[in-house]
Amino acid sequence: MRSTRFRVVCFLLILAPPVAVASVSQDFRATDPGPRSGPPAAGGPLPGLDAASLQFFLAGQEVIQETDSVRGTIPDTGLGLGPRFNMNSCGGCHNYPAPGGSSPPVNPQVAVATLDGATNLVPSFITMDGPIRRAFVKRTEGGNVAGTAPHLYTIAGRADAAGCAIAQPDFDALVAADNLSFHIPLQLYGVGLIQAVDTATILGNLASNLTVKRILGIGGHSGGPSGTGRLTWKGQATNLLLIAAGAYQDEVGVTNTFASAENDQTPGCQLNALPEDQFNVAAPNFIDALPDFVKIAGFATFSAPPVPAPDTPSIARGRILFAQIGCALCHTPSLPIGAAVGSAPRGSIANLYSDIALHRMGPGLADGIATGNAGSDEFRTTPLWGVGQRLFLLHDGRTRDLLQAIAAHASQGNGTHPPSEANTVIAIFNILTEAQKQDILNFLRAL
Repeated sequence: MRSTRFRVVCFLLILAPPVAVASVSQDFRATDPGPRSGPPAAGGPLPGLDAASLQFFLAGQEVIQETDSVRGTIPDTGLGLGPRFNMNSCGGCHNYPAPGGSSPPVNPQVAVATLDGATNLVPSFITMDGPIRRAFVKRTEGGNVAGTAPHLYTIAGRADAAGCAIAQPDFDALVAADNLSFHIPLQLYGVGLIQAVDTATILGNLASNLTVKRILGIGGHSGGPSGTGRLTWKGQATNLLLIAAGAYQDEVGVTNTFASAENDQTPGCQLNALPEDQFNVAAPNFIDALPDFVKIAGFATFSAPPVPAPDTPSIARGRILFAQIGCALCHTPSLPIGAAVGSAPRGSIANLYSDIALHRMGPGLADGIATGNAGSDEFRTTPLWGVGQRLFLLHDGRTRDLLQAIAAHASQGNGTHPPSEANTVIAIFNILTEAQKQDILNFLRAL
């Protein structure tokens, strides 16, 4: 098989369109240029939305930036924080480079730990200059159940939570036992288009280029228990409305119609009538009257995808090489949507750079969490649109460096997990010239 793969590598490199190589010194080494500067290339609505859809988007954009408190005290506009939570606003996590993005350069999870008198300790894996993280238990032991996601903080000690006395999980013990995995926030830009991609399109794309994929070791399958999943790190989710409802209750603690129970039932911590997020009959219009989680879903649905940077010769060369060496077999440059989304009609092209499918990534990236029909080493191919301004990379935010992220895609199998499906493609990347690698890095940071 190894010799067969070597012949395919040669085939790909020889028969693909020729790519010019820039003249560089022998001492040159490719480096990640880093997130590109300038104004955010995302965060706005889909162009051409009708008035109602635009109002829906703007209402959600406002809600995700609200700070939630336990009882909705002024000047806070939200209510229902806790009893357990990870952040006190949606926009605190989905923040960079604009509302709806991912982790910002300064982690707000540090300050929120003791906000308004709260007595939380900041876990060791949360740092001021590190990514926002959600923790997951990998193995059942010591009262912790595999796959569960303990909340970072509680409302105990807060001025607006008198009478609530609950303790944080023992994160020091979980860290010492190497029994935690982490996920960082995904960008929400363009996810309405991703939601609208037909399952048949995903399956058809998976079935394309099968000979090359098999020789390169690339497989993949559709996500979700019924094969229709396309959203979140593990591809288990499909519906943005349900995602927004679940995340608002779980991450922030705001209960709603679909998630109506507090995330801790300790007496003294049930401080509001349930559900907290309801239809407001006193609002001046229908969209303002909607529950906040519905507005959040509207923001995500009508959010425009990131706009790539203008082409340069290096970016153009990198785009060709990206496809030539096999990266685009999983990071599919574009897929058509199967239903209209706002002003984007059925058949519009989403330039997402993802096949929206699950792939085995080997023990090096395995997070130990099986959910939906994703195994503990499987992840949905992360859309690359917007990576040009993304600060933290990979599912756990372990690096800011694209070269390190690319290298992490490769790992050999062990007794628990098979080898990464990306091994051969990464091997091809590694034999490129430094100038060719730089072109690919420049292309990625242009997305």
